[in-house]
Amino acid sequence: MRKQSEDIGFLPPIREFSDRGAKWLLEFGENVEGLLQIVASDLADQLDFSQLQQVNQSFIPDNLRKQESDVIYLIPFQSEELGDVWAYLLIEHQSVTSPVMGFRLLFYMVNIWDAQRRGWEDAKVPESEWHFRPIIPIVFYTGSQTWEMPITMEVVTDLPQALGRFVPTFDVLFLNVKGEDAPDFLRHPFRLLLELIRQEDATKADFEAVLRQVVEILKELPEESPQWSRAMYYLVLLIYHRRPTEERETLMNIVAQTLVGRRQIEEVQDMPQTIAEYFIQQGEERGEKRGERRGEKRGEKRGELRAKREAVLKLLQLRFDSIPPSVVKKIKSIRSVDRLNALFDQAATANSISEIEIS
Repeated sequence: MRKQSEDIGFLPPIREFSDRGAKWLLEFGENVEGLLQIVASDLADQLDFSQLQQVNQSFIPDNLRKQESDVIYLIPFQSEELGDVWAYLLIEHQSVTSPVMGFRLLFYMVNIWDAQRRGWEDAKVPESEWHFRPIIPIVFYTGSQTWEMPITMEVVTDLPQALGRFVPTFDVLFLNVKGEDAPDFLRHPFRLLLELIRQEDATKADFEAVLRQVVEILKELPEESPQWSRAMYYLVLLIYHRRPTEERETLMNIVAQTLVGRRQIEEVQDMPQTIAEYFIQQGEERGEKRGERRGEKRGEKRGELRAKREAVLKLLQLRFDSIPPSVVKKIKSIRSVDRLNALFDQAATANSISEIEIS
């Protein structure tokens, strides 16, 4: 009776919702297929999504992974001439416009190809047998600002027309989720969620109307469908992250009342509790980690101060036969590493203790 609700609890809750939420959605193959059907249906029909493989992030060099917000897949493209040709899907999520997107994509693509090259070199594959996989770059844009600049290298290259032919060119698939020319997103679980993203800043009445429509369609999915669980989980998270606090109860009631079947209602009602428990836990863990870090830093600082004091005292003992107890007491009371470093330098060159400015 509780199995599906428990499964939902294991889905990864999302912090930094606007950016990470979209990326989380794109880590499921069904949603990737839905995206490709929107931006390039002719291409999607030739891709075998049943063999979709997400590329491990370790595939990307460390310097790139620190910057990336993309999801990378390997997928076979069905070619009549060659059979299956494996290609990369590079899905880049953006919540703000970026004039350098063309460069970023090219940078990612070259790094992906370079990782292939390193693999071939490590495996001693002859260069004559190197065949780089094609890359299909997709920009998934969920921002509200109009994206006006083309996604090309020409935008960031200041060259006379005669030199334009030397600028790298490549096609990019682009979906402006909130754009005025956005396609009809309804009838597919992923597209339903895109419609909610489109309307996340709408008036209360408009958002409620879309929410009712979305849940009505979602309830047609089988209860055991992973797509239902993921879509509903994201829907609840969106309500809790993107809508005003005072709307939450009303919106959750709409979700529960629209669903048919007591089991589904119970599951949806359990979701806010699961989310709340998660954030409470995250807050406690972050607090503990901050406390640990503060404790570690304090411990490190105390250790450094103790070592610096001992170094100054040892140097004074080596240079001068005896040190007045008052000087020892003053040095042991100093709590500045910089001040102790200065004293150490003075102790190395002073002719007597009286020349050292200890106070």
